[in-house]
Amino acid sequence: MRADPPDPGKLLPIAVPPSRRVSLVWSATGLSAIATAMNDRLTLRRPDDWHLHLRDGAMLAGVLPETARHFARAIIMPNLVPPVVTAADAEAYRDRIVAALPAGARFEPLMTLYLTETTDPADVRRAAANAIVRAVKLYPAGATTNSASGVRDLTRVLPVLETMAEIGLPLCVHGEVTDSEVDIFDREAVFLDRVLAPLRDSLPDLRVVMEHVTTGEGIAYVRGEPAATMGATITAHHLIIDRNHILVGGIKPHYYCLPVAKRAIHRAALIDAATSGDPRFFLGTDSAPHTDALKEAACGCAGCFTATNALSCLAEVFDRAGSLDRLEGFASLHGPAFYRLPANEETVTLVRGAPVAYPPKIDTGDGPVTLFDPGFPLHWHVEESTSR
Repeated sequence: MRADPPDPGKLLPIAVPPSRRVSLVWSATGLSAIATAMNDRLTLRRPDDWHLHLRDGAMLAGVLPETARHFARAIIMPNLVPPVVTAADAEAYRDRIVAALPAGARFEPLMTLYLTETTDPADVRRAAANAIVRAVKLYPAGATTNSASGVRDLTRVLPVLETMAEIGLPLCVHGEVTDSEVDIFDREAVFLDRVLAPLRDSLPDLRVVMEHVTTGEGIAYVRGEPAATMGATITAHHLIIDRNHILVGGIKPHYYCLPVAKRAIHRAALIDAATSGDPRFFLGTDSAPHTDALKEAACGCAGCFTATNALSCLAEVFDRAGSLDRLEGFASLHGPAFYRLPANEETVTLVRGAPVAYPPKIDTGDGPVTLFDPGFPLHWHVEESTSR
């Protein structure tokens, strides 16, 4: 006997995860709901990385293919030894990166200058006019790896910053104070009050990227500023770990980075910002390779190496947040818009399936580099790249 169609007003609700869809099927036995995968494939414009460390020499040759495999462009950090401080330095470093690319790779390094108290405003102007550099990087002296040549007195670089505001060249900032009396977990929030807010007040037209933001205070500050002149990068690893992951059950040296991961409440604020669709926030992996010998030491180096699995990690985070539809904006659209560059025409396709087995380490001529482990299975992987 055939069942009568149900009264729509009497149907019971069906709980379905956000990444699934429901097909309602009417048959002789009545109405049934079948949950099927809605987003097992996700195609987006090829992403860019707006904060990347490649190092130099043998390390550069070892880690560059990991980024070039999936990313079209990257803002390259200038904190080499010696640092990249002039247009000539940037050109030479760019040439070394291009020479190290695997055959057939399609990747464009976007160069930056390391801001020092002796940086020449005219050199910065020429470098920007000739598209040699896309940004200048502010490291407070002593803030992170190879930052000893950084700025100690901001007033001494005002002529450079005024030139940058005039020509629209972004300033990328490592947003931490380095005062020894300030707790390491508070250094970003103090930087906002002591350094960034006064700088923005004095040069409101200066375009600023708050790099690797890690706190709720940082997110709130960026959201309160105009999107035309204020952006922020968020790393994959800061969306996944908090300080408990570093310290509980034994010290995890491969989770140690600067800025250091904060409380879980701050990680929640980062996830909310990254998945919000707000164009102020975009991907900067801050993938920072160090050999295991330098990480697993009595005084280990700061940095997480994520170039290999960053897109898989991001897809998991956005999937769990029910925001896969906003991943393209975060990874592929917001960054180019801020840097006044076109979005990439090529695409990549992410596929969800069985957990991906990434290699635990990358071999380089300088020694092995451990890949960031998110601590949970990664079901998303990049399948292909195509042209639109």
